[in-house]
Amino acid sequence: MAVGLAIGAGFAYFLLRKFSNQTRAAQAREVEALRETARREAEVITQNARLAASEETLKLRAQVEMTVASRQAECASREQQLVEREKLLGAQLNRLLESEQELKRERDTLDRKSAALESAQAELIKLTQQRRLELESLAKISPEEARQRFLKEIEAEAMRDASKISRLVLDEAKAKAEEKARNIIAVAIQRYAGEHTLESTTATITLDNAEIKGRIIGREGRNIRAFENATGVTVLIDDTPGAVLLSGFDPVRREIAREAMQLLIQDGRIHPTRIEEIVAKVTQDMDQAVLRHGEEAVVRAGLPPLHHEIARTLGKLHFRRSFSQNLLEHSVEVAQLMALMAAELGVDVNAAKRAGLLHDIGKALSHEVEGPHAIVGAELIKRCGETDEVVNGVASHHNDVPPIGPLGILVSAADAISASRPGARSESMTTYLKRVEDLEKIGNSFPGVEKSFAVQAGRELRVFVKPESINDDQAFALARSVAAKIEEELQYPGQIRITVIRETRCVEVAK
Repeated sequence: MAVGLAIGAGFAYFLLRKFSNQTRAAQAREVEALRETARREAEVITQNARLAASEETLKLRAQVEMTVASRQAECASREQQLVEREKLLGAQLNRLLESEQELKRERDTLDRKSAALESAQAELIKLTQQRRLELESLAKISPEEARQRFLKEIEAEAMRDASKISRLVLDEAKAKAEEKARNIIAVAIQRYAGEHTLESTTATITLDNAEIKGRIIGREGRNIRAFENATGVTVLIDDTPGAVLLSGFDPVRREIAREAMQLLIQDGRIHPTRIEEIVAKVTQDMDQAVLRHGEEAVVRAGLPPLHHEIARTLGKLHFRRSFSQNLLEHSVEVAQLMALMAAELGVDVNAAKRAGLLHDIGKALSHEVEGPHAIVGAELIKRCGETDEVVNGVASHHNDVPPIGPLGILVSAADAISASRPGARSESMTTYLKRVEDLEKIGNSFPGVEKSFAVQAGRELRVFVKPESINDDQAFALARSVAAKIEEELQYPGQIRITVIRETRCVEVAK
């Protein structure tokens, strides 16, 4: 390639020299021709104009000389340009030759460096293998074990970073969501005030004298057996002095038994035939009372008449209680709260009321049909023609199914407000102590926990952790884990606050 460039440059130089010589010869001939022409013209002009004026002759001569001088200057300029081009071509040829030599030297240098690099790389691989063997012998662990330890450290670091990020995201989301939720719930609570419940769940009949107790028992207990067969409840005579206790799972049957027992005591004629007559009459009246209670609840909730089966089943909730809270009153209260919150959010108020009133209707059937009361109630109202929106609101208020619209979430909120407001519910001391004990057991079940205490009547769980086992980031994750396990394993009204406390105590004694 370099030889070709050199030959090309030489040929170009030869052409330029030849062109330069031809140009100079042509220019010389042209100059000579011009001189001859000028001479002849001068002679003619001199002859013709000699008589005119000597000044004109001198002027023409000057012009001719100027023309000749400019042509000579132009020829000299062109000659100078050709010389410069010749020098430029020579310089470029020299640079090409020098570049070729430089490239050759660089190629040789790269070849030597490549060979040295390959040698160094082979040496590095060898040294790396030796160092790895030395490290394995010193650490007494395999590369796989070292990799596992490294991955665990990375995983722990990633968990800490994830915990920080999740805490920031949760705090920001809570700050925005809770502010809006508090406003809506506060408005609903302020605008609705329900009665406090202090009712007892025990069906007790007070006796005026001991003689009537004997009539109730009958000869060899036949009256009690007839009464229990007719009503389906258990009669307890000797447990409480001066009273008869009626025990039964079905609250409607227990109410029938209570009214039938009161009528028998008032009548005084207690025998198997009379017992069957009274129980049949009370059962018939109770069916009408159940329907009446259901229709009254619909009217109190401000809704148009519902399906006959829904109203009759809803009326059964009048005789059922949860933590001494009447379920029918609770359902009406939830319906009113739903209406208030739906109006604040721009949701269909009529659909919200229906979902709130019917959200616990499955509890009236839970002993007859298997499944969670939310699913059972949703299937009942769906058969009776309620819309899919209301059906999903009832079915999803305990997260048995995912909510499709806002009604399920609103029912959960209204249900919690009605159940957790002061005076709404009460529970026995045994149930309360068992719940507090289970609460502390859940807190103590996590590793790194030193002790747990249930305070605020079981509304708050304070968990003390070992500072050397759990850091600040892990404490936030522990609080969420404890809350999730409580939600999964315990049943409780309202909310439970989990507070994780991590402290370091430094104690020294001055002597």
